Amino acid sequence: MAGTPLAAPHATPLERAEHFIWLTARVLEQRRFAYHFLRGGADPVEVALSAYLNEDGGYGHALEPDLRGPVSQPLHTGHALRVLDSIGRCGGLRVERICRYLTEVSTHDGALPAVHPSQRGYPAAPFVPIVDNPPSSLLSTGPVAGLLHRNQVWHAWLFRATEFCWEAVETLEKSHPYEIQAAVAFLDGVPDRARAQTVADRLGRLVREQRLAVLDPDRVDAFPVAPGYAPGEHHFPYDYARVPDSLARRWFTDEELDRSLDHLAAGQQEDGGWPVNWRRWAPGTALEARPIVTIEALRTLRAHGRTIG
Repeated sequence: MAGTPLAAPHATPLERAEHFIWLTARVLEQRRFAYHFLRGGADPVEVALSAYLNEDGGYGHALEPDLRGPVSQPLHTGHALRVLDSIGRCGGLRVERICRYLTEVSTHDGALPAVHPSQRGYPAAPFVPIVDNPPSSLLSTGPVAGLLHRNQVWHAWLFRATEFCWEAVETLEKSHPYEIQAAVAFLDGVPDRARAQTVADRLGRLVREQRLAVLDPDRVDAFPVAPGYAPGEHHFPYDYARVPDSLARRWFTDEELDRSLDHLAAGQQEDGGWPVNWRRWAPGTALEARPIVTIEALRTLRAHGRTIG
């Protein structure tokens, strides 16, 4: 980006990313970066996250940058749960309040819509449809259910949501990368490990058959982009297997995963941040999203044993 101060060219990836975070990030991402990489505390992260919390127990205020406005949304709330999980705070009264919100906005079959109709009237990405009676969505329900299970949170909302997710992942045929990521998030957290492994093995075959992961970054154009995605919005093995103990890790050979991690490491830009690869529709959304993407890139590289600095 013209006019953007660049990170020191000979610094480590972590040092370059730190420069980028202090230069561009929201307070929440600054504090998340400090927690994950600079020995910062969990309390400042939770305080920053609370600015997005609404009285209904859900989260809003563009926590997920592609949904603007103050209203609580399932995608914002799932994002908040991931932040809480990452700092070891996914429990107690805060999560009880979140589960009450999830119950209130669930569909007739007990799962979450991708976008609740309350978003209508506020800006939202054109690729996020807003309808009056939205169906249940694995995209929003899977990550939330899996994360609550992994943290041994027991709430009535989980029972029907979990059954919805099992039905969705066990009958999934034609899919796309974000839906597969949601399925992995569910399967990585759900208690029935044998059943999860069986489903994950089938989804791994589906991913390879439908070419939903770029297995050779040097031949990226040979892999299709999912319908509705932006040009170049590809997904790689590390997008599914964010950590080595993910069920998705078995979908890829060591060589395939290593090549994808090389590609991820090489994606750091001159200003120290990683880019977004989805459709940019408003001036501020990519600016807010890039620090989030940067933190996750560093966490993924470190989880797989790559040196970041």
